[in-house]
Amino acid sequence: MATTVKELKATARPKSGKGAARAERRAGRVPGVIYGNNQPPVTISIEDRELRQRILAGRFLTTLVDIDLEGKKHRVIPRDYHLDPVKDFPIHVDFMRLGEGATIRISVPLHVVKAEGSPGVKRGGTVNIVAHAIDLECGVESIPQYIEADVGSLEIGHSLHLSDVKLPAGVKALTREDATLVTIVPPSGYAEEQKAAAAAAAGGAAPGAAAAPAAGAAAPAAAAPAAAAKAPAGGDKKK
Repeated sequence: MATTVKELKATARPKSGKGAARAERRAGRVPGVIYGNNQPPVTISIEDRELRQRILAGRFLTTLVDIDLEGKKHRVIPRDYHLDPVKDFPIHVDFMRLGEGATIRISVPLHVVKAEGSPGVKRGGTVNIVAHAIDLECGVESIPQYIEADVGSLEIGHSLHLSDVKLPAGVKALTREDATLVTIVPPSGYAEEQKAAAAAAAGGAAPGAAAAPAAGAAAPAAAAPAAAAKAPAGGDKKK
């Protein structure tokens, strides 16, 4: 599940400032910057169409990238990007430079699996994803694309916690272990049905329990008068 490294071509952008950034956008390019690893920042620009495709493909902020900047490769990871508030296209992107053997803190998406086999879902429950991503710390060469949450054994009202999830080797969770990731929510009216079923079960058991002692008590009572009625008759015969 380790993230693959993709390549992205960039052009050096010698000028900085709002005016230069607007000129890049008019030319169909998105201004950006590479920073980190104790090196000075480098201003760059990337083709708008290429960057937009990468963002729309998903997992953009968790994918390692080798930026080819005029023949020199920079191993980076996207850290942020800004979209035009009206037209929704990228207007700026930031990349963090990664040194060899570096570790990184990153948010990775959660993928729910085996939901169709969950007994709770089969009984009408719904999968409710509480945490859509997990904060992790790991080496830059072992960033997982996602973390799997197996809900195949969950019943209605049960939850899956971070402690129930197995993380890849070398990956440390920054979220607390008892954090709830997924729950199985009961269907509408489920609570009322459970109460009605419990009441019916209790009501069905009570009459049977009461009837048994009554029948048992009636037998001795009926036998007692019979014995009493025979006693005088027997006494008269003896006389």
